[in-house]
Amino acid sequence: MRKLERKYSRELVVVGVHSPKFVGEKDTAALAHAVRRLSVGHPVINDRDHRVWREYAVRCWPTLMLVDPRGKLLGIHEGEFALEEMDAALGRMIAELDRAGLLNRRPLSFTAACENEPDRPLFFPGKVLADTPGQRLFVADTGHHRIVELSLDGRVRRTFGGGAGFADGDPQSARFRSPQGLARVGEWLYVADTENHAVRRIDLQNALVVTVAGTGEQAHGSHRGGPAREVPLNSPWDLAAHDGRLYVAMAGLHQVWEVEPLDRTMPWVGSGRENIVDGPAEEAQLAQPSGLALGRAAGALYVADSEVSGIRAIALDGGYVHTVVGTGLFDFGDVDGVGDAVRLQHPLGLASTDGMLYIADSYNHRIKRCDPAARRVTTFLGSGVPGHRDGPGATTQFSEPGGLSFADGQLYIADTNNHAIRVCDVATGEVRTLEVRM
Repeated sequence: MRKLERKYSRELVVVGVHSPKFVGEKDTAALAHAVRRLSVGHPVINDRDHRVWREYAVRCWPTLMLVDPRGKLLGIHEGEFALEEMDAALGRMIAELDRAGLLNRRPLSFTAACENEPDRPLFFPGKVLADTPGQRLFVADTGHHRIVELSLDGRVRRTFGGGAGFADGDPQSARFRSPQGLARVGEWLYVADTENHAVRRIDLQNALVVTVAGTGEQAHGSHRGGPAREVPLNSPWDLAAHDGRLYVAMAGLHQVWEVEPLDRTMPWVGSGRENIVDGPAEEAQLAQPSGLALGRAAGALYVADSEVSGIRAIALDGGYVHTVVGTGLFDFGDVDGVGDAVRLQHPLGLASTDGMLYIADSYNHRIKRCDPAARRVTTFLGSGVPGHRDGPGATTQFSEPGGLSFADGQLYIADTNNHAIRVCDVATGEVRTLEVRM
């Protein structure tokens, strides 16, 4: 969409209509955070009651309505679109409207919500990775399009990436675009470079960034895989490394992929259909997987399956999928309990320790604790009201936390909308905000 807006800047006006699925998405302040986080440069309507949705008879997310200058509906496109096809269609429509004398090319300008932001050490951090042996913390500073390496007390050691783009190289010349998940293998740090649809690797010893998977272009439809640098990916959101393989939560394809040691990448789990269906790897269905965590002594890979508000478990031996909690695409809420009684709301991050899972339950603004064997979920941190408050567990406030990681009994939390890293002493439940010092 950004490419089309740039190409047809004098012919095309985009108006976003946000018709929310989740309760947590209805709040206008939450929508404003999302607009800023995604650097949206066009107006966005909060259609919180689905009035516009109904009047245009919309059936699915996303839907594009193409309207001419007279208000006549020219076409409808449901689902994701291929850039080349949409570009060609717009070109034809613009030519026809031009011949009819209906186009007004007077420039329009909008003030983007992300303009005039105060200078912050972090901007919408998405994921975090603690390294206990190295006594360091890696942060996907998503809004600044970079990776930040901190000491555990918050001092910035170095940064990788100098603004949005797609380029390998040294820390200053490398470019990322909205990076998210992180995984470390020795002195290699892997990065899910989400909006570049790529997996990158930072050689921490030599301070060099290279691309290991993806072409930089977004994949559409299914793909059987192949040489890692030649296969297009779609919104990789999180990573986990185990036994020589790198697992990728491919949110845009509703699958988990793997990158093998011989530099090949391919789908591992998920049919590509969006839903919550257990079963063998190729038959199981996932829904926008956005968080990964290894557990049960690395016998299972746990998945935060955000669009079904669920937690799934994948057997590393064979890829069989079963559901820990979660029941459907439209089943969500904020309910502790056991099994199918549990309700989460768009979980994004996971961390595992001592047989327990910790869940960044983003739209509930809480950190939940899960015993996957018993399928029991309880609230660990957060009042459920968005805000920024330190202190003991239940009184604390977060704003759409997205990433979790453990080090030395401390739980590090990427508190995305608060532009902060929060730290919880797991033994006491006490939460503090990490002071990030540049």
